[in-house]
Amino acid sequence: MERLQALFINPVLNKEIKLRFRSFKNFLGIFLFLAVCGAVSLAFIYIETQLSRDSFTASDSRNLFMLLSMGQLGLIVFITPGLTAGAISGEREKQTLNIMLTTQQSSTSIILSKLFSSILFLTLMLVASLPLYSVVFLYGGVSPQMVFVTFGYQLLTMLTIGSIGIMFSTLMKRTMLATITTYGVMLFFVVGTIILFFIMLRFIVGVSQGPPGAGQPSHIMPYLVLMLNPGVAMMTSFEQNMFVYQFQQLGIDWPLWRGFTISYITITAVSLLIAINRLRPTMRLKTTRKKKG
Repeated sequence: MERLQALFINPVLNKEIKLRFRSFKNFLGIFLFLAVCGAVSLAFIYIETQLSRDSFTASDSRNLFMLLSMGQLGLIVFITPGLTAGAISGEREKQTLNIMLTTQQSSTSIILSKLFSSILFLTLMLVASLPLYSVVFLYGGVSPQMVFVTFGYQLLTMLTIGSIGIMFSTLMKRTMLATITTYGVMLFFVVGTIILFFIMLRFIVGVSQGPPGAGQPSHIMPYLVLMLNPGVAMMTSFEQNMFVYQFQQLGIDWPLWRGFTISYITITAVSLLIAINRLRPTMRLKTTRKKKG
């Protein structure tokens, strides 16, 4: 219990939270974010009522919910790498990392503290935007369960991207290089996976003789590529029939959200383990040599 408490209640986390939340810019950012989301909601409702002769149906409310959710997901993908990619490399550039490593804080505590303090601001923005969904509930079309599932998608995506950013920040000495690499990985997840999926699908369908069946094997590789895309995974939770025909051509009968959840949890765990093990490589090497000696 004490070890678990030390991971989340420690001087590193307290310092990072104070540095990130005592600035007026952070609260101004939350205000502007909520103002933009509110303006988009009102504009969407106004346009739909004008086009539908002063009526706003449950279907329109569902479309508004999808628009807000995808916008927040885009914000997460765009901002999270910038918040996490400099967590460790920034300390190294300021020459404060060695001082941090001489404290009694373990590598796990330091990495998790940096990760949680970096994504806590985005989490606060998501929580603050939840009252905006009351407009969606007013017109119907969306269940509370879908809201919480969407929020879970966003949190898992944020945690995974943050873990990747922390990993590259630990492996690379320069913040700029770590940031560019993290954004490159996110670009592949968001855009590259869709392009690669349709290229592989076109090749497999062109080579295969007829649809997959008793005589045709299932082709799982395009599915494994597409499940890395957070936007597609979230959209398939909204629209159950999306990509059903393509998956039938591949002989896959497994929901994309399951593959997305498993893959992102695995990526998060692997990235954090790499970051923790690489934070003190020199000290670990010296300890090993002393034991051998």
